[in-house]
Amino acid sequence: MAESMQLATRPAQPPATRGEEKVANQFLTFSLGGEVLGMEIRFIREILQYGGITEVPLTPAAVRGVMNLRGAVIPVIDLAVRFGRPSAPVDRRTCIVILEVEEGESTTVMGIVVDYVREVLDISDTEIEPPPTFGNTLRTDFIRGVGKIGRRFVLLLDVERVLSAEELASSDPAF
Repeated sequence: MAESMQLATRPAQPPATRGEEKVANQFLTFSLGGEVLGMEIRFIREILQYGGITEVPLTPAAVRGVMNLRGAVIPVIDLAVRFGRPSAPVDRRTCIVILEVEEGESTTVMGIVVDYVREVLDISDTEIEPPPTFGNTLRTDFIRGVGKIGRRFVLLLDVERVLSAEELASSDPAF
């Protein structure tokens, strides 16, 4: 079974402040194909070392397979392929981020393959710009916004849209 790295979270506290601005959003940032992306920490259950994936025939191209997570069968999505890119080679830093995504009345647990996990950032609403309308490498409906961290930017994903089971199935020409 894959080795687990539990995500350290802070105890519940009122949001910190920077002057008049409140920090209310935490994002896990990770690298994927040389880009820094982020997703809200509220979706993240844990981070695992890559391994233990069983391929499943006749699944959408973005589904790398399934894994056993403490007795539960969890689908694992190759995020690079989901974004229309080639699958990245697996190395020692490749991780599987386990997410819980609500779809209607149910909660789906799934993993996503990322090149490596970077850090957890606090980004306030005032530091998040709307998605760009041109010039990015992802579908704009996959992007929640662009986080400004000093002089750099992080594309913040709309996790529910990117990992929608219905969208995954409809995006594959075999289905």
